[in-house]
Amino acid sequence: MRRRSVLSLLGFGGVGVLTTKGLSGCVLDGRNISAARDFPFQPVRVPLPVNSDGLNADQQQATYREQVLEDRLTVPEGFRSDLLAAWGDPLGTSRFGYNNDHLGFLQHDPKRASMTVNFEYISAMPWVQGFEEVVGRPLPFAALVSALQPRDGVIDCGALPAGDLLLQQIRVVADEAMTDLGIGVMTLQRDDQGNWTRAQGAQDRRITGISGLEDPLQQLLSSGPATAVFTASNRQGYDDGLGDRIIGTFANCGGGTTPWGTVLSAEENFQSQVPEPVYADGSAAAPSQQPFVCREGKLGGLGNVYGLAGNKYGWMVEVDPMSPDQPVVKHTALGRFRHEAVAVRAEAGKPLQVYSGCDRRGGHLYRFVSADSIETIQDKRNSRLFENGELQVARFHADGSGEWLAVTPEAVVDPFLPSRFSDRGLGCPVELPHRDRNQPGAELFREDSAVEDYCRRFNSLADLYRGEGDALQGAILVDAYLAASAIGATPTARPEDTKIDPITGDLLIAFTSGSPGSSGGADPAVFRGPDGQNSWPNGWVMRLSDSGEKDFTWRMAVTGGTPWAGGLGFTNPDNVALDSQGNLWIVTDRSMKSSAGDVFGNNSCWFVPRNGNGDETAACFATGPMECEVTGVCLDQAEASLFLAVQHPGEVYGTRAKGDDEFQAHDLVDRAGRTFQQLRKVPLGSNWPAQAPGRPPRPGVVAIRRQNGEALLKA
Repeated sequence: MRRRSVLSLLGFGGVGVLTTKGLSGCVLDGRNISAARDFPFQPVRVPLPVNSDGLNADQQQATYREQVLEDRLTVPEGFRSDLLAAWGDPLGTSRFGYNNDHLGFLQHDPKRASMTVNFEYISAMPWVQGFEEVVGRPLPFAALVSALQPRDGVIDCGALPAGDLLLQQIRVVADEAMTDLGIGVMTLQRDDQGNWTRAQGAQDRRITGISGLEDPLQQLLSSGPATAVFTASNRQGYDDGLGDRIIGTFANCGGGTTPWGTVLSAEENFQSQVPEPVYADGSAAAPSQQPFVCREGKLGGLGNVYGLAGNKYGWMVEVDPMSPDQPVVKHTALGRFRHEAVAVRAEAGKPLQVYSGCDRRGGHLYRFVSADSIETIQDKRNSRLFENGELQVARFHADGSGEWLAVTPEAVVDPFLPSRFSDRGLGCPVELPHRDRNQPGAELFREDSAVEDYCRRFNSLADLYRGEGDALQGAILVDAYLAASAIGATPTARPEDTKIDPITGDLLIAFTSGSPGSSGGADPAVFRGPDGQNSWPNGWVMRLSDSGEKDFTWRMAVTGGTPWAGGLGFTNPDNVALDSQGNLWIVTDRSMKSSAGDVFGNNSCWFVPRNGNGDETAACFATGPMECEVTGVCLDQAEASLFLAVQHPGEVYGTRAKGDDEFQAHDLVDRAGRTFQQLRKVPLGSNWPAQAPGRPPRPGVVAIRRQNGEALLKA
């Protein structure tokens, strides 16, 4: 419930009854602190009872009956957080971009490191509100909204003549937005007290959403089979005239680092800026299929402004942070989909393996296996291994087994059947490549009989896609999500991150939510709630063990949700990290635009200690400011500092004005199973990191460490 009337409903006469005692903690007697003492830090209090709070049932009711959320980054007692960089700060020849996500930390010696930062997307309301103060010049956004109002804020820029005044207005706004997207590399230095701070470095640079638009030397390169698609002389769809070169990168969300010192950046929700559908030969749909959109609180279709080819986005991008003159490369052998996350398994004498996920409802988990083997793990020439290999996709079975399917022309068409959803009460369709192979994109199937007819018409991926040799394989890779769906890959629960366990070599996968959507959902036989629910919105962390060349086993290691429903106290695990001891660090991404997850409060960072008996527990290490996502979790070599990216603070309500709050009522359950009601005061909007009313929120990156400089997990 999100309204001020809850005060009278709960019998509270006014705001004055609220205190902040729940956030500052309460005195624990000796009988009730054992759970809190199990962790190497005092867990940060969250606004709902959790198993790690060290309170008995009566204390939980007393503590959590009233709560006040705060617009700040909260860390454990004895720790500090320092802002390293925020939107608008100078970086290279440009500025630190917007909505920082993955952080690629590479330490070169005890005193110096580089950090590669993804800038994912634009949150229109706070971006527009803060632009002039942050960037230092006005943005003609309101004038553009007014000019486009007769068109409902939508226009195909390709239909406007060169020199058109409206097109010039659009370019000003679009150029600024695209500058705030992409990738940044910054230099960090560590002082004698252990503090990491920004330093000017020769390697500092920006790769933006329009890098190469004006200077061809800044264009990105492509590698692998899809280059044959990009350079084809004849095609079904759109040709941008650039061959195997690419303008910019955007929608950069997850990522990872390689043992040889490069950073991989995942292009995820590119479909917001360019058309996602492609033709059977892998060529792009026309830019007009994703027009430019500019309304109050809405900005999208930016690729339309520049005539970008949609099939050149949605790839894994490799950057060498120490070599600013080396071209950035999109590796097409790893497939095109809504890339989120990347884990690299590199062993001398064996092929390189890369794990990644397609972050959509019903998206798949992929593995790339290089054709050649690694000789020396730290050799930068290993990047060539990304150019040639086999893309595989996971098929999970309910018994905890599974196998990797090759996404190749010979792969047999054998899709997941709609009845596997409907038999469990879910109305999810199955999404497959369009039956009319002269049409780009997908088609939704809701009946098994229609899918069976589809299989009779198309026996293999070679029947669905067009081309010869690399051109055929490239067309399949350009359409990797639909191609994988066609051969029976398991629809999963939005795979958000992948990491290799340093102790066991297992793959850990964060599946952020099992909620179904209009075009797909997760296999309910695999992605089940704690009590067997066929859909579970709170997510999991899965542990996957490769047991052969193509076989694996899996189990759910961590379950999101409230403790009284079988979860660990957080929802929607997003990014994960593992320290050298195999402890798991999780950051969360619950939607701030929906009240469904309000009970969990602000997004947060959690610590899950390594536990051999499978009885997982978790403690909150940090909570973020209002309406933000906490992302990019990583640690330095000494494991004395933890880095977080605070993304989209104030995304829903924008800049917070003094006293702008709402009240929420929540039904909670104490550890004895008794239900009680909580009244919660929630600020609307954000002023982080300035934390002064009226100041615009700015996404930024922080370093967290102990005040005494000791290791994070020192007992």
